[in-house]
Amino acid sequence: MEETENIRDTIIDMETSIGNTVIGSSRIVRFMLISLFTNNHILMESVPGLAKTMLASEFSKHLGLQFKRIQFTPDMLPSDVTGNMVFNPETRKMEFREGPVFSNIVLADEINRTPPKVQSALLEAMEEKQVSVYGLTTKLPSPFLVIATQNPIEQEGTFPLAEALMDRFLFRYYIDYPDREDEIKILKSIYRNAAKKYNTLDSATILHYRNLVNEVYVNEEIIEYIINIIRKSRESDMVYLGASTRTAVKYLNAARANAMLSGRKYVIPEDVIFIAREILNHRLIMRPEALIDSEADYRKIIYNVIDSIINSVEAPQ
Repeated sequence: MEETENIRDTIIDMETSIGNTVIGSSRIVRFMLISLFTNNHILMESVPGLAKTMLASEFSKHLGLQFKRIQFTPDMLPSDVTGNMVFNPETRKMEFREGPVFSNIVLADEINRTPPKVQSALLEAMEEKQVSVYGLTTKLPSPFLVIATQNPIEQEGTFPLAEALMDRFLFRYYIDYPDREDEIKILKSIYRNAAKKYNTLDSATILHYRNLVNEVYVNEEIIEYIINIIRKSRESDMVYLGASTRTAVKYLNAARANAMLSGRKYVIPEDVIFIAREILNHRLIMRPEALIDSEADYRKIIYNVIDSIINSVEAPQ
């Protein structure tokens, strides 16, 4: 129990510290940590200028991990991500030169601006934690986390992410404009130039926390609760294709991670509800009639559907 409380205190300190630098980011940091501790990835969606790159950089600094940024463009090749075989004139042999994906934390910036062939280069890396080039398979560093971003307002020169790639992301997190008070804090923080000390988690500690997630207790009622939500998503009149069994597995692990980060060794219904929108919004394919209302944007529609699904399933007491 003491270790669990220490984890909670550590996470609160990290969320607060990053939130002081990237104003208003404490909630998304929780989802980034859940992705990290369950060996998954996160997709952030927002308009430009909301500090997504700064957030990913600050996050990596607090973890003491290597961080690299890949700016995706329409003219990229898969080798620009994974690396390529190059000729070494000294040894007169072909050698593998690692691409920017070889890092602990990779910011895949504007991932929807690059063709599917390049997007698919991330599939093996995200799922198998390895890269295969010309028959040579190379393991990626551990831990490994992809933080991808996409810009919802760009239309020309963009390539929608395939469903297979979208499913590799544990969460799709929508970042809104900060409220008025936070924007004032942002402008005031520009004048702070004091050197910052980082209390970091090393790789060994992160991997240890991953093992602890698997030890978080889940009773049968919580398991049935998650399954009922998943099955209800398939029965909704607004949903053409509901969540898969793989989503249920990811849902359970994410709820476990949130319980651990909250200082508990057991999952409660609030853990399941807390992550519902972010874990389901990119896994439900809506029916055309659900999108008829032109007054509401897609996010509001999908959130209303998810909320109705959660409210229609009785939570354990």
